[in-house]
Amino acid sequence: MKAVICKGFGPLESLEYGEMPDPVAGKGEVVIRTEAAGVNFPDGLLVQGLYQLRPEAPFVPGMEAVGTVESVGAGVTGLKSGDRVATICSLGGYAEKVAAPANRVFPIGAMDAADVCALMVAYGTSHHALKQRAQLKAGETLVVLGAAGATGIAAIQIGKIMGARVIAVASSDEKRTLARENGADDAIGYENLKETLKEMTANKGVDVVYDVVGGDHFDACARSMARNGRLLVIGFASGTIPKLPVNLTLVKEFSVVGVFWGNFTRYEPEVYADNMAELLGWYQSAKVKPLIEGRYPLQDAPAVLARVLGRGAVGKIALIP
Repeated sequence: MKAVICKGFGPLESLEYGEMPDPVAGKGEVVIRTEAAGVNFPDGLLVQGLYQLRPEAPFVPGMEAVGTVESVGAGVTGLKSGDRVATICSLGGYAEKVAAPANRVFPIGAMDAADVCALMVAYGTSHHALKQRAQLKAGETLVVLGAAGATGIAAIQIGKIMGARVIAVASSDEKRTLARENGADDAIGYENLKETLKEMTANKGVDVVYDVVGGDHFDACARSMARNGRLLVIGFASGTIPKLPVNLTLVKEFSVVGVFWGNFTRYEPEVYADNMAELLGWYQSAKVKPLIEGRYPLQDAPAVLARVLGRGAVGKIALIP
């Protein structure tokens, strides 16, 4: 099969498009012929050796895949050849075929493949962050950094479903327009962020911050929190991991909350399944709608990843074998 192959940690351009052995469905597994593989920020970190997971090379990156079941391993029930399904996989998504544990595969019927890719990691992360980690309440103020990215768009839409006032933060007029089109009540830039948020909340401060950026913007948000606020740490797209003056949490009485969606899916599979069921229900009732920036050939993975890591992408990107 054709796949995107990482033969050793290194720059994105070192990824190769070539042949890998076809996967075989082991006990409790299915093999899926891939229709679309979702592109995520951690994929680019992974191949450079900058992510928590450090697999042995050679490996195929890709955390999510959607396609058709091609074969079923021993002990698998409820799935059969020809079913359209989606899966979350630690590795292997950027390929024509992927093997996945059947208990991490769910049917999708006639749903759009790229939309489903977005619903898994991007919407899954934002949903878990706002529902379980922040326990966002109706009437609260939610600030979303990186608001035009796939997880940012998801956080805006989910925040509105949960009844929050959503302030989107994005780096350009185009991205701020996209944020408003996807439900944000207000959209602002990163300049003078602390002062702007103070003014927009009438000095009360922000109840919940969704931060995928880090760096100086984390510092500005930490100084903009309301009492009993929750500052969600999701990622560091700026490339800088900030340091928190912990005295701020004391005097302002807010919490800093880590969000690691991958751990959540492993340690709380039943809650994760409930979350996915809720997300799919919202999608089917048109309460959420992923923004798909584009669908690109599988061999374009290095260029697509460079765009995502450079914060040039808006919405979700899918690779098509």
